[in-house]
Amino acid sequence: MEKLDVSVHGSSHPSLSPSRRTPLPPCYPLLSCSASLFPGCINICELLVKSSAHREGKQTGGKAQPRSSAGRRRSGVLEEPQQRSVSNMFLLLLLGGLLLQGDAQDHTSLWRGNDRSGRCVYSFTVPSPVEASCPQPAAPEVEALKARLGVLEMLVSQLSGKSLQPPGGHQGAGDRAQAELQDALNRAVAERGLLQGEKERLKREMKALQLRMEEMRRETERLRKRPCPQTPAAPPSHPQRDRAPTRPLEDSAWQYGSPAFQELKAEVTEVPVPDSKQNHTGCGDLLSVGEPVTHRRADNIAGKYGVWMQDPEPVSPYGPNMVWRIDTVGTEVRQLFGYEDLEQLSKGFPSKVLLLLDPLESTGATLYRGSLYYQRRLSRTLIRYELAAEHVAARRELPHAGFHGQFPYSWGGYTDIDLAVDEKGLWAVYSTSKAQGAIVISLLDPLSLEVRRSWETNIRKSSVANSFIICGKMYTVASYSAPDSTINYVYDTETSQGKAVSIPFKNKYRYNSMIDYSLAQRKLFAWDNFHLVSYDIRMSRSPAN
Repeated sequence: MEKLDVSVHGSSHPSLSPSRRTPLPPCYPLLSCSASLFPGCINICELLVKSSAHREGKQTGGKAQPRSSAGRRRSGVLEEPQQRSVSNMFLLLLLGGLLLQGDAQDHTSLWRGNDRSGRCVYSFTVPSPVEASCPQPAAPEVEALKARLGVLEMLVSQLSGKSLQPPGGHQGAGDRAQAELQDALNRAVAERGLLQGEKERLKREMKALQLRMEEMRRETERLRKRPCPQTPAAPPSHPQRDRAPTRPLEDSAWQYGSPAFQELKAEVTEVPVPDSKQNHTGCGDLLSVGEPVTHRRADNIAGKYGVWMQDPEPVSPYGPNMVWRIDTVGTEVRQLFGYEDLEQLSKGFPSKVLLLLDPLESTGATLYRGSLYYQRRLSRTLIRYELAAEHVAARRELPHAGFHGQFPYSWGGYTDIDLAVDEKGLWAVYSTSKAQGAIVISLLDPLSLEVRRSWETNIRKSSVANSFIICGKMYTVASYSAPDSTINYVYDTETSQGKAVSIPFKNKYRYNSMIDYSLAQRKLFAWDNFHLVSYDIRMSRSPAN
């Protein structure tokens, strides 16, 4: 219910008391002179306003006050002088309204009282005949919700790339929200970068683990195919004339000790411990292999695989320091590069380039007594090429040898025939259909390339990554890609016996395609993923020494 108060300030009327309420007609636009609701009241309003203006003009000396009637009409309050005639007229008008509108006595009321400044105030209320209820003002929660919606609209516009100027009341809140949003965005970008780096690291570790798992799988397959090791038969006893004269041991402990102690003592065999400070290069057993030393990196893709070597018994005009290199990637491998020494090799300045008459297959070539020995491409034919004369001196097929991918090493590369040189001569490592993929070792005549003698081992050629021969003993390498591999098998052509060993061997660049023993340097030469590397070795003393 809307309440409209209209007040008249002046002296109190004796007929109106504070406790008495007189019903009024519903002519509540009386003092505002609005006839939109009650057209019958317009004459009374005009009369009252004109009378009030006339009296005010007398009091001010005939000068009209500009804001009196208009301001009073807008505010709904008339401040009258304290004269009884105005009050009487007002009461007459009210009484007339009562007579005219008797049916509204139950809805209109008039009362009198003092306001906060102590003035007498007459007030009346009239119900609205049009509005059933007044609209309620917005609650504080609604205002707060509107403010929050404004801030959210500003943030959404910033995220979408649009500029939205926040309202004046929310400018400070919008700036703070924008700063917080920027900080959150920066943190999210930084965390995304960290997560991306962690993801890349995990991918690299996963690839490394996959490589290790693949290597272990191949190792497992190789172990499954390998026959169970058997106790080697005792070598045939040598004639008595080959043995040094011996005499029984004399020890007082054997005479006075208990039988049990004597039995235990008899089973003990003393083995001399090798001196780690000495670098033995005799013809005993291989004890250790040193760290790889890099001498050069190949210039192009043709040098991913290759072979490099030195002649242990060079022939003029080439000296003992001459180093030779062949890049073996390609279908027509014919170039042989010569360097004066290792220093020139590392600088990449060849002093001699020879063009072979027959193309070469894979990385199994070697040098011996002034000749290059290699396998002709797509055949089992061996060729001896004299460096000084620059012509083919001999050629011969290696009987029943596999070629061009029939029995290669585990890394592939058509490494079916691998030639090697050591203290005992020229060797060929290969396999045949009769051997069913097991390694066959043959000692060759260096002039005619005829096979002098052959040995068949019990280890499959495809199960090892590479091999080399030192002092008539063939050693095999377990892996060509594992950074920490091992030399896992040795076969002695002197005793025709093989056994498993475990000598650490490092593949620094993780793709070793050639490993050979260099008799000239008493080292291992290798070609590891474009890189020419060498290894120092340590050998035990030979039994003859």
